[in-house]
Amino acid sequence: MKDAIEEIRKNLDNEKLILGTERAIKELKVGNVDTIFVTNNAPDDIKADVEAYKGDANVAELAINNQELGVVCKKPFPISVVSLLR
Repeated sequence: MKDAIEEIRKNLDNEKLILGTERAIKELKVGNVDTIFVTNNAPDDIKADVEAYKGDANVAELAINNQELGVVCKKPFPISVVSLLR
């Protein structure tokens, strides 16, 4: 778990890190995502979309909620999905 958070923090300033569900799903559909991180309180429809389009991407469910992920990403709003591009 800590490794996932560290991976997110390490890539915050990197263009390979995408915040948000819409763009993450779009990139999943074309196979550009290496790893997708989903918070433990992400809505079920978002989790279902991630599972449906994940392909060969790694899916990691975080042990933190979307408010905490927003703080980790230095944003003043909740974030349910973060993805790391190939």
